[in-house]
Amino acid sequence: MSPSLQDPRALLRHLYDAAVRRALPLHNTSAFLPPPPKGRTVVIGAGKAGGAMAQAVEALWPAEAPLSGLVVTRYHHTPPRPSGLRERIEVVEASHPVPDAAGLAAAQRILQLVQGLTADDLVLCLISGGGSALLTLPCDGLTLEDKQRINRELLNSGAHIGEMNTVRKHLSRIKGGRLAAACAPAQVVTLTISDVPGDDVSVIASGPTVADASTCADALAILDRYRIAVPVPVRAALESGELETPKPGDPRLAGHDTRLIATPQQSLEAAAEAARALGLTAHILSDEIEGESREVGKVHAALARSVALGRSTFQAPCVLLSGGETTVTVRPRAEGQPRGRGGRAGEFCLGLAQALGGQANVWAIAADTDGIDGIEDNAGALVAPDTLARAAAKGLKVSQHLERNDAYGFFESLGDLVITGPTHTNVNDFRALLVVTSERSVDH
Repeated sequence: MSPSLQDPRALLRHLYDAAVRRALPLHNTSAFLPPPPKGRTVVIGAGKAGGAMAQAVEALWPAEAPLSGLVVTRYHHTPPRPSGLRERIEVVEASHPVPDAAGLAAAQRILQLVQGLTADDLVLCLISGGGSALLTLPCDGLTLEDKQRINRELLNSGAHIGEMNTVRKHLSRIKGGRLAAACAPAQVVTLTISDVPGDDVSVIASGPTVADASTCADALAILDRYRIAVPVPVRAALESGELETPKPGDPRLAGHDTRLIATPQQSLEAAAEAARALGLTAHILSDEIEGESREVGKVHAALARSVALGRSTFQAPCVLLSGGETTVTVRPRAEGQPRGRGGRAGEFCLGLAQALGGQANVWAIAADTDGIDGIEDNAGALVAPDTLARAAAKGLKVSQHLERNDAYGFFESLGDLVITGPTHTNVNDFRALLVVTSERSVDH
């Protein structure tokens, strides 16, 4: 039975599910697969959707055509194998968002798999969000421990995804087009699920098979901006340009093809279609929204309040949809203060709830389409008109939870976490705000 305005929470979850469903690899891969080559087909890849993408290729690739390879995905993100589906591509798991030894070993094996190929061979590369941390192979002079520290500091700095990946590309032996260069002279076709604003394929998973226009100087500027140290020899290599990535026009990447099989905009359109099927007007604000999560939440609150109060060109009842990739700057902890838990979606919801101030007739969901908000077990959270009142009854203050970046603790106490488990895809942040008219409002 379809959800209705009488159950706003179920309705919002229905829209999220529609967005995720649109991005599932099996629904999107067939039209983008190249024909089998004369020689071998080697499948490689990395990302949160890696296991599902590998299974989609196994299901769709001709049974008689040779197929082998290795893909790395996040721990616990390999989907159950469908009955009767023959395993032809090995899937291994590693840590995200901070890399570990398993990811390092996988990256080394992937680089070895593409050695010695010919022009008759095909490399099919499966890339999705999260691949940057999962495909870690530090440059000379950098240890895994160094990469882990730099990754943590970037994640906590508030740097946006493009900045983080510019640094990652230049501190790697496999990212920023280097993997594609290693495949020469084989044909390379990359199938990509986008998790970045603007669908820039050179940014998704730090573009291991895509030429990189950023420079060592760019990477150095970002490291300096966020005061992130690197070993002296590595800094010298950046300053000299020794760690430069393959650039557009590099002959080793000639003829390579990158195909976007799922994007944030497509998922927002699927959610909009699902809303319209329920008789609601749906407005897609943008699939490229970036910025500090709590501040983006406040902006969304202002838009929703204007609709609820009849001061907008958007008329209730309606749904406001947005995507993109916000950031969270982790605040310093006071001595003795417990560590906050949460991610971008939860922090957005805290900022939203605070700015809505208990506004009647507005409900919202914010959740990551991979099913994991940061490093916790929730995808995101829900906000309702009575969120602040219920929080106050429990002695919870939004400001205090924002101060320690503890969205998880706040929404867990209210029973308002959205928990889906891994979804086996990733088109990044999903947000939906439902605004109804007063005469159609419902009890919580």
